[in-house]
Amino acid sequence: MIKVTLVKSGIGKNKKIRDTLKGLGLTRLNKTVELKNTPAIRGMINKVTFLVKID
Repeated sequence: MIKVTLVKSGIGKNKKIRDTLKGLGLTRLNKTVELKNTPAIRGMINKVTFLVKID
């Protein structure tokens, strides 16, 4: 399992980035979600690394 926390807002980012955050379940600032470690999830996290903190 991977813990991901949204530390910067997706406001002002393009729609693909905002949709990726929504797909990860990161809807509010400082929200933490636990996700399975799959290639699809890791790819989504790589797309938004500048907005999230990974534990």
